[in-house]
Amino acid sequence: MAIPFNKPFVVGKELFYISQAVLEGNLAGDGRFTKLCHRWMEERFGARKVLLSTSCTAALEMCAILADIGPGDEVIMPSYTFVSTANAFVLRGASIKFVDIRKDTLNIDETLIEAAITDRTKAIVPVHYAGVGCEMDTIMEIAERHNLLVIEDAAQGVNATYKGRYLGTIGHLGTYSFHETKNFISGEGGALVINDDRFLERAEIIREKGTNRSQFFRGEVDKYTWVDVGSSYLPSEMIAAFLYAQLEEAEAITSKRLSIVGYYSQKFGPLQEQGLARLPFCSGDVCHNAHMFYLLLSTARQRDELLAYLKNQGVGAVFHYVPLHTSPMGREMGYEEGDLPLTEDLSSRILRLPCYFDLTREEQDRVVGHVFGFLGQGKGRLSDAALFSASQEVS
Repeated sequence: MAIPFNKPFVVGKELFYISQAVLEGNLAGDGRFTKLCHRWMEERFGARKVLLSTSCTAALEMCAILADIGPGDEVIMPSYTFVSTANAFVLRGASIKFVDIRKDTLNIDETLIEAAITDRTKAIVPVHYAGVGCEMDTIMEIAERHNLLVIEDAAQGVNATYKGRYLGTIGHLGTYSFHETKNFISGEGGALVINDDRFLERAEIIREKGTNRSQFFRGEVDKYTWVDVGSSYLPSEMIAAFLYAQLEEAEAITSKRLSIVGYYSQKFGPLQEQGLARLPFCSGDVCHNAHMFYLLLSTARQRDELLAYLKNQGVGAVFHYVPLHTSPMGREMGYEEGDLPLTEDLSSRILRLPCYFDLTREEQDRVVGHVFGFLGQGKGRLSDAALFSASQEVS
């Protein structure tokens, strides 16, 4: 039987909570389950305020509006990220300043940020790749010295921490994703995390199509009307109901995923020891959330050959982002191949393996066996001891 790259899962109460939302008759959003999700994340993560959104893309777009991004402004971010990170700011007329990534974490290289700052720079957008936190202390210090906003793209970083602080709660604003490929899911969905009091009131307005509707329902105004720019960023109550069931089981979900990633790491240890592949890196200051597991192969060609081999074996391995600066849009912005050498090199060699809640040990052993089989057949020679080690059960 084939092993997919991802398999959305249901933890138990999703349909029950959705039925409750239907029976309560408040399906348009900001009902009981939306409030429960808000409270859960605010209390769990220590966030000043959390607002559910239709997607992480929507949350990033709200950040761009809150930051008053406009034509002529510049926003600094890595090129190795999903297109939404850039699109949210491009839609407001901003120019994107792409910065290269670190070799170890594949996160933005904080030592290169300051050189990218100009008098037009408005914000820095660190992306926490694979749920591993960027060097946020350094980034926040740079931002403070230059009076810049920090907007965390923590789409992959829900429930992960940097020096004891939850990702998404360190910058002035943060964003989460609950897409079906993430750790906690609602099909589509996201959240805006507000950590600066300056943005609290306006964030509600932007999210409510530019109206003061939230204030009206709290009795703070006698009618609501159009007061600012905005759009329809609220998810339906059924999405919130599905998500709340997942959040209730966050510890169990995280524990299972950490077990899966830990098992892969132990099994693939011999590859790294012999220099045939590199495993994900996480420093002692960071607690990741086991969002993904990947291997960095020796060459782009070897990665592509292994991808094809695994596909023929029924294993749903994938590559990841095409660097944004090498995309057609990136080239229109004036970027060229060679501008960000580490981004280009590492993105061409990464191989992501199946990693989802229902993945079994037996399925993981099949994935491991196929990878070792490929590398042991002339694509990269493993010692007999390494092959034996990979075949042994890990508790």
